[in-house]
Amino acid sequence: MGQARLFGTDGIRGRANEGPLTPEGAIAFGRAVAAKFGGKGGPIIIGRDTRISGPMLEKAVTEGIVSMGIDVLLLGVVPTPAIAFLTRQLKGCAGIVISASHNPYEDNGLKIFQADGLKCDDALELELEALILGEELRQQATLKKPGKIETWPDAAKRYAELAVKAYGQGLNLRGMRIVVDAGNGAAHETTPAVLRALGAEVLAFHIAPDGKNINASCGSTYPEIIQEEVRKSGAHIGLAHDGDADRLICCDETGSLLDGDEMLAIIGLDLLKRGKLAHQTVVATVMSNLGLDECFLKAGGKVLRAGVGDRYVLEQMLAHDLNLGGEQSGHIILRDYNTTGDGLVTALELLRIMKTSGEPISRLRQGLHKYPQLLVNVKVRERIPLDQLPEVTETVKAVEKELGTSGRILLRYSGTEPKIRLLVEVRDEALLQSVADRILAPVKKLLT
Repeated sequence: MGQARLFGTDGIRGRANEGPLTPEGAIAFGRAVAAKFGGKGGPIIIGRDTRISGPMLEKAVTEGIVSMGIDVLLLGVVPTPAIAFLTRQLKGCAGIVISASHNPYEDNGLKIFQADGLKCDDALELELEALILGEELRQQATLKKPGKIETWPDAAKRYAELAVKAYGQGLNLRGMRIVVDAGNGAAHETTPAVLRALGAEVLAFHIAPDGKNINASCGSTYPEIIQEEVRKSGAHIGLAHDGDADRLICCDETGSLLDGDEMLAIIGLDLLKRGKLAHQTVVATVMSNLGLDECFLKAGGKVLRAGVGDRYVLEQMLAHDLNLGGEQSGHIILRDYNTTGDGLVTALELLRIMKTSGEPISRLRQGLHKYPQLLVNVKVRERIPLDQLPEVTETVKAVEKELGTSGRILLRYSGTEPKIRLLVEVRDEALLQSVADRILAPVKKLLT
């Protein structure tokens, strides 16, 4: 498998049937998870998205786990947040998700939830990595009595029923027309089913996965679809998921998109108004708009900043006992309901606020006045540490000095893809492109 770090910002991710995501690598991963978490009660619960490589990796991970004498409960295709929720509900000793989220179908990934529904921290991932790369567990496995493998019949349907009870308590969506783009992913059954069970009229798109069409010109990375369908149908809101449905992108009734910052503001300001926002504080990331800080400060709350990745958001939430956090990308964590980004919970909270306030989402979003931002992703041939690229760092420092307090720049590598991401945020929108061009010139020269 090589000695490079296996775990990125959200588990192990890469091309299916290459590197660590071969059957052999997945078996080693299963053994490591079994060794670390097995024997603490129930089975290890496994769910996956709709990728063609999912069943292969599921079989291999299962083989690794049961070879260590630990039981497995297979849920088949369910959203990532369902695994966090059901690992707690079904008293599993751990949960495993086989998914690469918003990536194309050729990719896949492995991520872990502990028995309490929390993801692993960096230290725990390093322990698991040592177990995966070592030979000790392979030898131990030959001495074990195999664990048993069970399936949870109609898992997606049963999760949808549980979700209505857990997340939809008292919510009546009769009279609401909702467009859903499931991205041919893990929520192709669950989100439409939950919304219909609560009384909504649902116009569902991309709900016919074939193993290769997940995220293919659809879902949260192609929001133009919900925008168009909302305008055509006169719907109250459009909802789009990524492949594993731990994030949500939505549009209002005019077809205008909302990002995670706007959803965080709508939900957070509502909780603050009702006295239910823990410590009057919300957690955002370094990518979130400066306007978020301003709107919460004005309302009597505040914003804490975390690193990029919903697990870093959750770390801050746990450290300060907070119940709301999220990312601009649409990962929103409502800790009163779940322990991870959950596209379904986010959608239901937005719908609840629309219902109780009687306001359309186009009006609710006006609580946040955003600074103009530009986000650019550039594919790189290698990830050379930025502090080893003086031409890049000096350019960034020069631009930051010129901007002063009227803007900011964030340049970082993606944790899941071979890309570098540039965020430019300035009060004067006319400066956005020129600032970005100045910084990207040395970046492209040295890294592409």
